[in-house]
Amino acid sequence: MTDFSPTSLQEPRRWSGDGWTAQVIKNEDDDGWAVAMTKDGHAEPALVGPWTMGRDKKNPKPLDGNAFSTLVKTASEFVRRSEQQLHASLHQSIAVTAGSARITVYLDIEPDEDNPSAVLSARDERDDMLAEVRVLPSFKLNRSSAVAWVEGGFAKPK
Repeated sequence: MTDFSPTSLQEPRRWSGDGWTAQVIKNEDDDGWAVAMTKDGHAEPALVGPWTMGRDKKNPKPLDGNAFSTLVKTASEFVRRSEQQLHASLHQSIAVTAGSARITVYLDIEPDEDNPSAVLSARDERDDMLAEVRVLPSFKLNRSSAVAWVEGGFAKPK
């Protein structure tokens, strides 16, 4: 449900509400129009997509409540998926078998601009910590690197 509070804005080319602002802009790539969805408090749009031309084929179709609600839902879903993808790339895990034991190897990357770091860890089936070492953030966790680390007795990986 879209909240049109007193602080919301409803203009033909700009709508605000539900923590988002939709701004219809000239499409730089062609003669058409685009709509930029910006989350409140952010400087850059989270999503920019094509926007429909009006009946005169020159100006954009005005924003309305239904269009704005759809844009908010689409932009929110896009942001959610992007956050999930980033989380998955920064927190990876793979389960391997060593002897008769099932071990899960984790790679957790801290993407600090000045000093990025990463930790490689191993846990058993009861989630007890078996080993933990610092690695370069560029370390590639895959089945072969996990098996090599586990079978090497948790020596610091290269």
